[in-house]
Amino acid sequence: MTPPNITSHLNSLPGPDDISRFELRNGLVLLTRPNFNSQSVVINGYIQCGSMYDPREKLGLAHFTSMSLMRGSTRRDFQQTYDALESVGASLGFSSSVHHTSFGGRCLSEDLPLLLEILSDSLRTPVFPDDQIERLRTQLLTGLAIRSQDTEEMASLTFDETLFANHPYGLPEDGYVETISQITPEDIRTFQKTAYHPVGMVLVVVGAIDPKACFDMVCRVFDSWSVENTLPLKLFPTVMPLTKKVTRHITIPGKSQTDIIIGTLGPKRNVPEYMAASLGNSILGQFGMMGRIGDVVREKSGLAYHASASLNSWIEAGSWEVSAGVNPANLKRTVDLVIQELKRFTSELVTAEELADSQANFTGRLPLSLESNGGVAGALLNIERFQLGLDYYRRYADIVNSVTPELILETARQYIHPDKVAVISAGPEK
Repeated sequence: MTPPNITSHLNSLPGPDDISRFELRNGLVLLTRPNFNSQSVVINGYIQCGSMYDPREKLGLAHFTSMSLMRGSTRRDFQQTYDALESVGASLGFSSSVHHTSFGGRCLSEDLPLLLEILSDSLRTPVFPDDQIERLRTQLLTGLAIRSQDTEEMASLTFDETLFANHPYGLPEDGYVETISQITPEDIRTFQKTAYHPVGMVLVVVGAIDPKACFDMVCRVFDSWSVENTLPLKLFPTVMPLTKKVTRHITIPGKSQTDIIIGTLGPKRNVPEYMAASLGNSILGQFGMMGRIGDVVREKSGLAYHASASLNSWIEAGSWEVSAGVNPANLKRTVDLVIQELKRFTSELVTAEELADSQANFTGRLPLSLESNGGVAGALLNIERFQLGLDYYRRYADIVNSVTPELILETARQYIHPDKVAVISAGPEK
């Protein structure tokens, strides 16, 4: 593949003429975009392995494994790994989700070979020392204990369990105390050997690096990673919408605040109506002083410490939710007001002014989000993750500005049914 002109388009939105996409013979996909205005390089990416493969009794295995990857490899032990990164001012980290084990890092362009080498060692030849695993287990269990006392976290966890019942999206990627306690070092070693592979792996490199040189560098490090162990493609069950209003309260003694989440299923990321839902969500509960929800619940009524709406669109499904933190005495009044606003949102057109303001916000903040190498790397990763097309950000303004009030109302009615929502709260006893 011929590398693009690396001196043009550096200050424009990414597009097919300055994004290079390569595919290695083992299935790894590389996306790279040069930027020689900075001497640094950012890497971002994922492998196709997440909590979707966790055994139910050992939920959190994929997360535990990802957190253990840099605790030593066959080439460097734990201390040597971090010393090598620190000596050149580089960084590297891992995380996991339902679908993926993700990674991200940065370094000077001259140190990219070292960063890629440590990335490869961590993914392909980690050793998972028993003492490091036990130390990490203690940290994970401490985090879960803290989560159990956090009203916002527990409301969110219970909301997902309710909305995505019998689906991987309804289970916490970091597991539960009882499941993390059962995971052995051998479980982690076996999981890495059987679930980690380059098929569908995506690596994004943005910064002071020529695309062809970057491709050659990645080939030297990853081309030998053979496809030996691939788990069967995970088939997800269809997420069924709620058929009635579901109300649950999680009692956490000693708390002075109640956190609420009210919501329903939302669109997947790659469906045509996503942008209408996203702009609608901005009007409902994000734009300005947190949109209509914040204005009615917090500003005018004074019922909440915070109140906003969020649209969480992923690969298999999404959620559309309103969250608020309130005095426990205001719980019912807040829920009633939110339901009232949802009914308004699904029965009336948003105003032309509301839509124009949100459209201007969406198109205006895009260039700002792409000013850094990290911002561009994240954008390119989403292009590949959701198959949006290399020209997506060049088309973005047209996509945003094509949304009408009628389309927002149609989309809201498709997903939001105010009498069939999950109403989840966590705080002191009601």
